[in-house]
Amino acid sequence: MPETQIGKITHYFGKIGVGVIELDKGELSVGDTIKIKGHGDKEFEQVVTSMQVEHQEVTTAKPGEAAGLKVDQPVKEGDLVFKVE
Repeated sequence: MPETQIGKITHYFGKIGVGVIELDKGELSVGDTIKIKGHGDKEFEQVVTSMQVEHQEVTTAKPGEAAGLKVDQPVKEGDLVFKVE
């Protein structure tokens, strides 16, 4: 499946399992499938089930925004985020 890099992880809140994605290309919407690639071979895919921008629930985040979302596995700052088409 084709994938497009849309941003990177800028922060991870371990206790609540939330990653913050700084979007630099393309939009991200609830229902989209993303792949997060870390250092080495670490990567996983998940579906976006909910997002927040500025502590408000949103259905779509645009480039330049930082979106917080629940992640299935721990992530690290600098991990790359791809949208799976």
